[in-house]
Amino acid sequence: MCFEGEKAEIQRSKRGVEYVAEKIYVYNKPIEPLPVDTIGKVPTLLDTRIRYRYLLVRNPLEKAIFSIRNTILKAAREYFEKNNFFEIHTPKIVAAGAEGGATLFELKYFERKAYLSQSPQLYKQMLISSIPRVYEITPYFRAEKFNTTRHLNESWGIDVEQGFIDSEEDVMNTLENLIKYIVDSIRNRCREELEILGIELKPLSTPFRRLTYEEAVDILRSEGIEVSEGEDLSEAAEKVLGKIMAEKGYDIYFITKFPFETTGFYYMREEDGIHTRKFDLDYKGLEISSGGQREHRYEKLIEAMKLKGLNPDNFQFYLEAFKYGMPPHGGFGLGVERLMMGMLGLKNVREAILFVRDRTRLTP
Repeated sequence: MCFEGEKAEIQRSKRGVEYVAEKIYVYNKPIEPLPVDTIGKVPTLLDTRIRYRYLLVRNPLEKAIFSIRNTILKAAREYFEKNNFFEIHTPKIVAAGAEGGATLFELKYFERKAYLSQSPQLYKQMLISSIPRVYEITPYFRAEKFNTTRHLNESWGIDVEQGFIDSEEDVMNTLENLIKYIVDSIRNRCREELEILGIELKPLSTPFRRLTYEEAVDILRSEGIEVSEGEDLSEAAEKVLGKIMAEKGYDIYFITKFPFETTGFYYMREEDGIHTRKFDLDYKGLEISSGGQREHRYEKLIEAMKLKGLNPDNFQFYLEAFKYGMPPHGGFGLGVERLMMGMLGLKNVREAILFVRDRTRLTP
């Protein structure tokens, strides 16, 4: 439906512009009434919101979330263009997983077995020998059977890899500058949306606070949260750590120097063989990004794969790139929906994506 008319002399609406309609054109008549209240006067359950989101984005509250998502992705591309990163697109049907076999979606690829991509990790590393600064805005597919407020089986990420680095600090600097640029962009360009959502988005200052994995474990243990040696931090532990760090004035912070037992094979190990150059970035108690310096030495990669119980023969397409010389490099993956959860205080990751793919949803 559309109309012709003049702008009303008296504007009473706080949102948008009021018109006096002179002609109304109906393009198509519905055969059923709307199943949801798009005005927003009647509360809608999350399940219903997910099912009818294509209708509910007419509602200013719902639309504000996705307007902010749109601006996040625009701002990310702006940052990368300004900093000489090259946009790439990597395969989403792959022969091997980057994160491990337990969370792979398997599919039949003609006469062979293939998988949906968990991450562009291996491919973006391969390109670093020729293009030293790359990024991709990409879907992730994880066959995790979790049905929590933080997990999706199809999500979106902002992936980066950069070469000729001195340490993981170079990568952390890129990540924190990117997020600061995004947050500043949202604060400047989405004032109306933030007002609709009732959110006061705080500016971020760099550098972000850094604490080692061992320091994080000590903080948690001092609060009675037990963390086993060599164990990744649980969601419950992350939430507690987030509250403690917020009390100290840190909404966003890095956790660095993870033990090798908790990481992917591709992270560079320190000389002690115990710690790695992997980091996580947590925002209000929620992990939104992981990254670090990668192992660029062929023999060390083979050794790490074997220590992780992986067969190097399954990764020959990846390892071949390292035979020809690879510069020191590193990168990260930043979860778009999780970043939105941290920025907007969303309680469920499903609020941050238009069409949800989780443990129970395959439609719409």
